[in-house]
Amino acid sequence: MRRCPENPTATPIPGPVPRPGAQNRSEGTPAFVENRRLDVLAVNRLGHAMYAPMFEDSGRPANFARFTFFNPRSTRFYRDWDWVANTTVAILRTSAGRDPYDKDLSDLIGELSTRSEEFRTRWARHNVRLHQTGLKHFHHPVVGDLALTFDALELAAAPGLRLIAYTAEPGSASEDALNLLASWAATLDQGDQDEATTDTDARTR
Repeated sequence: MRRCPENPTATPIPGPVPRPGAQNRSEGTPAFVENRRLDVLAVNRLGHAMYAPMFEDSGRPANFARFTFFNPRSTRFYRDWDWVANTTVAILRTSAGRDPYDKDLSDLIGELSTRSEEFRTRWARHNVRLHQTGLKHFHHPVVGDLALTFDALELAAAPGLRLIAYTAEPGSASEDALNLLASWAATLDQGDQDEATTDTDARTR
């Protein structure tokens, strides 16, 4: 697993840095490390390929909340977008409760509230939820539909960081699609992935 490269003009990510042990997740499983603001701090090759539509955004670290509420492609990428949006807000509210003096988190919440009515509506509900395991449904622009189980592991050695990994049910169509995604990721560098997903999305609209 590699650390996410930062744009030279972007603000460096503050806070804990993933320990090497957290970055050795098998390349056969989409995996990444996130902080309490949902910034992606490290990702393996298959995780990058899976979330290629999010990583196309440049100029700042990849962030799941910004992708969900600001990028119109997220509504196609997440087949259960409403559930993802609700859970994203609940995670941020939990984070704010744990560290109410985190300025970067407050700035992110302010940005989301200002720019997204969908976020504002959900934030007003005051839902709080710990997001540890479950099933997510995706529509990937290259390999199609995926139903993946996710597991979140709090990193005790790096407070505030979580390792997220996705798995498919053995023998399922999602496992076949994940294997296809791994083959695609192995033959393309990140720039080619971004171009390919954009072209494929354009053809399917």
